[in-house]
Amino acid sequence: MAGARTPGPAGIGSNTPLADDGTLALMETPPPGPTTAPEAPVTAPAAISPATTATSRVNIDDMIKHLDAHAHATSQGQCAKYVRLAIEAGGITIDPPRPVYAKDYGAKLASLGFTKVEAEGYTPQKGDVVVMQPPAGQTAGHIQIYNGTTWVSDFVQGTGIYPGPAYRKEKVAYEVYRP
Repeated sequence: MAGARTPGPAGIGSNTPLADDGTLALMETPPPGPTTAPEAPVTAPAAISPATTATSRVNIDDMIKHLDAHAHATSQGQCAKYVRLAIEAGGITIDPPRPVYAKDYGAKLASLGFTKVEAEGYTPQKGDVVVMQPPAGQTAGHIQIYNGTTWVSDFVQGTGIYPGPAYRKEKVAYEVYRP
């Protein structure tokens, strides 16, 4: 056998054993006392509270740009994923656990600082997120963002606030959240 392999200054896998006196032994000792101005104390970021709105933390234009760039002509059945990725592209991270179904995103949006908007008499604004309950026979519901012109999720809807015939027929319940 050709000698033991030893880690150290020659690197892992070196067959030449070298003495390693440690990196501190090779460094010059700085003079005593501070060499730079003292650093400001590190403080934890402020906790997100209902009083902190998402508007101050999200770039709506980046959110819409991402959403529009990735939307398809027809539904992919992944509205929650596409909307989440768009919100994250706007600067807000949606940490796990994430809702499994689109219909359950309301509480998560509220916890991120989105403000619930009254649906009666509602006029959409760019960046608004709508969370819909599912029509009869469906489970997931739907989530979408208003891009300033139309509603978009994993597809460009172009059909008003309701994304498809079953939603329009039943006029399912929905909640609006504004960043």
